[in-house]
Amino acid sequence: MTLQGKTAVVTGSNSGIGLGVARELARAGADVVLNSFTDSAEDHALAAEMSTEFGVTVRYIQADMSKADDCRQLIEKAGRCDILINNAGIQHVEPIDSFPVEKWDAIIAINMSSAFHTTAAALPMMRAAGWGRVINIASAHGLTASPFKSAYVAAKHGVVGLTKVTALETAREPITCNAICPGYVATPLVEAQIPDTMEKYGKSREEVVEMLMERQPSKEFATVEQLGGTCVFLCSDAATQMTGTTLSVDGGWTAL
Repeated sequence: MTLQGKTAVVTGSNSGIGLGVARELARAGADVVLNSFTDSAEDHALAAEMSTEFGVTVRYIQADMSKADDCRQLIEKAGRCDILINNAGIQHVEPIDSFPVEKWDAIIAINMSSAFHTTAAALPMMRAAGWGRVINIASAHGLTASPFKSAYVAAKHGVVGLTKVTALETAREPITCNAICPGYVATPLVEAQIPDTMEKYGKSREEVVEMLMERQPSKEFATVEQLGGTCVFLCSDAATQMTGTTLSVDGGWTAL
């Protein structure tokens, strides 16, 4: 399929899942707006490189997803938003009774509230264009839970709920909203954690990966390309009647 003529805004997309999704959308022909909270020469160079590689327009727009105004201004600065990928997220692991309040507030703001603000700004553009796709990158933790991840689990469950409400409010329009729920994904961030974990527990790389994969029955990481491909599918005509649902890309995690 082709997404030529469409503009995709992907939050938190200068690395990891967001960048992988952005690349697959560009490969399918969409113009892309990359985003993160930084505003470096490397960020803008990344956009230029993608534009050259895929032959589409790629821009980088700085916006802090912890700030409501920044979230809405990102969409306004984009000028057009046919496809919105709400991907930005952070994590902190700690028991509830010692969980830092500032960490809770930041995770709720970036992982959940940002999706509300960007969606609110994007829907009028989608209605004006007569077509739209909102895709929220939730998590297996949007459908299940783990100890010590209270803010993350709460935020991702909230994202799944927001997905359903958005879908119901746009059900009679050519706009859909769905959530993708990944398990463990092979990203530079996860890869960087493996050596430290090996040293901490005195284990081999294979043993550390096995530890990480304990809840992922496939025992394999999902890839950013697979998540990007799922996003492209959700933008296709085949997915026109898919709205308000979750798609698990978790190697069987939520089947347990």
